[in-house]
Amino acid sequence: MTAETADRTAEPDDGERRGQQRGWYFYDFACSVYSTSVLTVFLGPYLTSVAKAAADAEGFVHPLGVPVRAGSVFAYAVSVSVVLAVLVMPLAGAVADRTGRKKPLLALSAYLGATATAGMFFLDGDRYLLGAFLLIVANASLSVSMVLYNAYLPQIAEPDERDAVSSRGWAFGYTSGAFVLVLDLVLYTGHESFGLSESEAVRICLASAGVWWGAFTLVPLRRLRDRRLAAGDGLPPGEGAVGAGWRQLVATLRDMRRYPLTLSFLLAYLVYNDGVQTVISQASVYGSEELGLDQTTLITAVLLVQVLAVVGALGMGRLAGVYGAKRTILGSLAVWTLILAAGYFLPARTPVWFYALAGAIGLVLGGSQALSRSLFSHLVPRGKEAEYFSAYEMSDRGLSWLGPLVFGLAFQLTGSYRDAIISLVIFFGLGFVLLARVPVRRAVAAAGNPVPERI
Repeated sequence: MTAETADRTAEPDDGERRGQQRGWYFYDFACSVYSTSVLTVFLGPYLTSVAKAAADAEGFVHPLGVPVRAGSVFAYAVSVSVVLAVLVMPLAGAVADRTGRKKPLLALSAYLGATATAGMFFLDGDRYLLGAFLLIVANASLSVSMVLYNAYLPQIAEPDERDAVSSRGWAFGYTSGAFVLVLDLVLYTGHESFGLSESEAVRICLASAGVWWGAFTLVPLRRLRDRRLAAGDGLPPGEGAVGAGWRQLVATLRDMRRYPLTLSFLLAYLVYNDGVQTVISQASVYGSEELGLDQTTLITAVLLVQVLAVVGALGMGRLAGVYGAKRTILGSLAVWTLILAAGYFLPARTPVWFYALAGAIGLVLGGSQALSRSLFSHLVPRGKEAEYFSAYEMSDRGLSWLGPLVFGLAFQLTGSYRDAIISLVIFFGLGFVLLARVPVRRAVAAAGNPVPERI
């Protein structure tokens, strides 16, 4: 028996499961730097400035002959990346479950994203199309990798420990994001003393996130194990993985109709998570372009989010142990609604209020995402983790193009980002109502899984 075969056939004991959990945490540690340093802090304002350098006298660029306001390029590129991810994620999930080999697909998607991110070092001058292309590839690759990463959670954690394990993963991610942001802040604010221009400092911060992502991905690839396939579950002889993946996807969509309560949760998550993802991707553009805040203020505000998100993720994990994951998520959505309502009225050029809002976001950001992931893991039929988590990731990303698109269209039509932010309140409010209507204990039982004491 080869080592790889052993990886796929051995059922983990408690010690091995703990080791896999520690390795699993490190993928959050690896890829969260992209979400923080690239997507949230640097790339939005920098790509906007590059697009403005390529714009005509009226402030428009013309990709494929279509007039686009330079300030909308970043938001539109995020939307395109989400659409691409939605097309690829179900295929990746279906192939992973069909072949029993999640780890090679995780490696492929992670290193494709890391390479695209490292390539952002070459984004200068008026190369806005290069920047948009690299953003689309990196963002879509991250989404695909998260399908495969999340699908390991039911394998490596018992039902009663998933809230804690998922929360620790998010905490690892926010810890790495905060650490790298400190290094970025030192490089950016002191770029002249390092003999660098501001543009060079930003491009180094962008590219280093890709290097970090690739380097620390080695840890989960070494520690995680692909689970044994049951007899008859693999590919039929002579059938290719891609063709089988598409057929399995169709079967998965049909199969999910047997679990309407799981679908109800996905709908709720799809709605409220659109608000979360839009805040993450558009916060720096909103702060720099609408509120007139400088890059140093934005970096330190996001750093505050990262630090408090660690506390929030672990704290909300503890609250879930007392009150259940569903109630804790509902509480976080109420706080999100208040945060976004306050954000609409933020005065320009007043960093103190931006910091206050960032602190509030940090306390609910990690917990609401971590608990959503762990709650969904209870609603997945055994043996279909990657397929169902591809649907989950589609809910994570599937409507996440809508928020950035609204921001882009609002700026296109009005020249103001502020006009779009109030729409996010609707997403959180509607998501709250939809989640409140989901009977999660019945949903867990309907999926054939043991019901935890508190959920």
